[in-house]
Amino acid sequence: MAYLTDRKRAMGMGAAKSGVHHFWAMKVSSVALVVLIPLFVFTFGPALGGTYAEVTAYFARPFPAIIAAATIWVSMMHFKGGVQTLIEDYVHGLAQKVLIIATICLSYALAATGVFAIARLAF
Repeated sequence: MAYLTDRKRAMGMGAAKSGVHHFWAMKVSSVALVVLIPLFVFTFGPALGGTYAEVTAYFARPFPAIIAAATIWVSMMHFKGGVQTLIEDYVHGLAQKVLIIATICLSYALAATGVFAIARLAF
């Protein structure tokens, strides 16, 4: 029998062996949102309250369209990761799996719908 310390036995053996990836994905999306949210607010502000033609013309420019699409996409991916963590912590059994799948489907559907709407406005 090998005499291993507790630390040596636990090295690389996290609960799902993917906790570090999830942690870094959430941190990167948080930092991206710190930059994107103010950019979105300042680029969306001039279009707010305009007519459909004015908003369409505004989002036909690449910078506002890219900022809006990136903000929608990154925020939905951050939402997906956060809600998945919440569900993993507080829901167990089959309900956990069903809710995680539903949350992932919802976040991708909302992200795709938002990016599609921006693309329709831009073209």
